[in-house]
Amino acid sequence: MKEEHKKNNTDKILRYVFLMLCFLPASMFAQTDSTANKDAKTEEESALIAPGLNLITVQKSDNSIELKTTLSAKIKGSFIKLPLLKVNFVQVLNDAEKELGFIITDNFGKANFILKGDSVQTDKEGKLHFKAVFAGNKQMDPAEGEVTIKRARLELTPVKEDSLLSVQLKLIDMGTGTETAIPETVVGVYVHRFFNPLKLGEGTTDASGEASVEIPNNLPGDAKGNITLMAMLQENETYGNLETSVVQKWGVPVSDKINELPRALWSPHPPLWMLITFIVMVVTVWGHYLVIIIQLFRLRKEELAPNASNV
Repeated sequence: MKEEHKKNNTDKILRYVFLMLCFLPASMFAQTDSTANKDAKTEEESALIAPGLNLITVQKSDNSIELKTTLSAKIKGSFIKLPLLKVNFVQVLNDAEKELGFIITDNFGKANFILKGDSVQTDKEGKLHFKAVFAGNKQMDPAEGEVTIKRARLELTPVKEDSLLSVQLKLIDMGTGTETAIPETVVGVYVHRFFNPLKLGEGTTDASGEASVEIPNNLPGDAKGNITLMAMLQENETYGNLETSVVQKWGVPVSDKINELPRALWSPHPPLWMLITFIVMVVTVWGHYLVIIIQLFRLRKEELAPNASNV
């Protein structure tokens, strides 16, 4: 009896231990898989969009500087513009950063920030260092663009001698505080158009930083004959982009009034002979359809008439 009692107690204890083991958390016996956690984090990081931020500067004739940015990302093999995102602009001066402001990108992923000429200060070397920063969000990584330029000014002077029209260009370095001519630099001359400027020519500056470009005298202008001439230095390694413009009454006047076009094949108003021919053809075709329908109704009546007499 005692042996059976001991055996029963032993069975009860074993069952109790087994039940305790079943209800213990699995984490006490399972080792954490650090490799799996790292893989999960890597997948999560790789799922973020990596945008690209392009920054360029444009120095204007009024000494203002325009900072132009484009925020885009390559998604599924194609580049997509990123709209409605905040881009901060910063000036780096002697290893110190100065916040300039921020702009929200438009529908084309562009954000342009304009600085007044007296609001910027050059460093010891006469250079300007700008940054454009996108802080990122839950779906995108941060992005940053930088550019360093030297202060310069581009001047455009219209010159008219008898029937010859031209513009005199002058390129000046202003980084050192004293104006210095910039030689052997190609500057393009354009006329403003609705979509993109139309290039008229280009000139290379001489030792005095000057160049001359001839302007055609048959360019279409507005109703008063005004045209907007532009000079541009583009993507220069030292000075970036420079622009200047002037309005001159050198164009051929083009009326901006909306006049009714004459009757012609190329206008919305066709010639009378074509209109009359079209009407006659339409009436003839539909007239045949009408005659056929009338004849069908007559045949139907003639078929019904003998039946009615027989009754």
